[in-house]
Amino acid sequence: MSTAPQTAPASAGERFASWRKERRLERQSRNVASRQMRGGALVARYVLLVVVAIVLVGPLVLPLMAAFKAPGESVFGQGATILPQTWSLDSFVVLFERTNILGSIRNSAIIAALTVTSNVVLSCIGGYMLSRRGWTGRNVMYFVVLSAMIFPFESIMLSLFKMMVQLDLYNTLPGVWMVAMIGPFQILMMRAAFMGIPDEIEDAALIDGAGELRRFWSIFLPQVRGTLTVVGLTSFIGAWSDFIFPLLMLPDPNKQTLMLTLTAIQNSPQGVTYQLVLAGAVVAMVPVVLVFAFSQKFFFRGIEDGGLKF
Repeated sequence: MSTAPQTAPASAGERFASWRKERRLERQSRNVASRQMRGGALVARYVLLVVVAIVLVGPLVLPLMAAFKAPGESVFGQGATILPQTWSLDSFVVLFERTNILGSIRNSAIIAALTVTSNVVLSCIGGYMLSRRGWTGRNVMYFVVLSAMIFPFESIMLSLFKMMVQLDLYNTLPGVWMVAMIGPFQILMMRAAFMGIPDEIEDAALIDGAGELRRFWSIFLPQVRGTLTVVGLTSFIGAWSDFIFPLLMLPDPNKQTLMLTLTAIQNSPQGVTYQLVLAGAVVAMVPVVLVFAFSQKFFFRGIEDGGLKF
């Protein structure tokens, strides 16, 4: 009588090795599935970013490409192309030769430099004062600054214009600057940044015998450099692109800012040359792009530091 061969029972070591192998295969399968999911999410993310970039940057970049088109090439309408058929700098040559663009850039740069300097200094001092506790009238001054943001500039523009005329600052660059020498938004940004500094740091400085000026200069000011960058950048952009108030204050063509000169080009009696107007737009955009490119690291840090406590 024959009997079938019997398989010897697996040992504990073999069962453990088999279990480890199964677990390893399960982990590998899960890792493969996870990588596939992450890869799909990454592709979707980049597709979304490309779409957002096209929507935001496309309407700005594509028309500016017309500034590099050769004279006579269509900008709009039939026969126009997105990119120049022949790349040319003739529009920029004509812009600098036939207009007072250099003088306008100088005037805008002077106003922007004065505005940035005054806003950084005064908003830093004002924000520090509003962030300190223990002095009478702090809350009243805070609400006064806050209420200044309620009224749009157009509602007080004529009053400011009359004030500048009475101060004999009409048709002067300081007259344009004094209106924008300090802004409520910048003060509140600096106040929020100073309030975000822990009280323990100031208490330690007081124990070490540091006075008010020493605490401000050595402790508080280094902590708010990012917010100062935000204040300076927003002040620069506002002063550089301002149009309405310089239009009221500066009738002299030799004292007009860059935005007024670009408007004069559009209203030229010889007709509108779109390449020339867009070349001026490129020139006006370059300083803003350069300033932001060199300060973006501090800008986003300042937004994070100063935008938490208003």
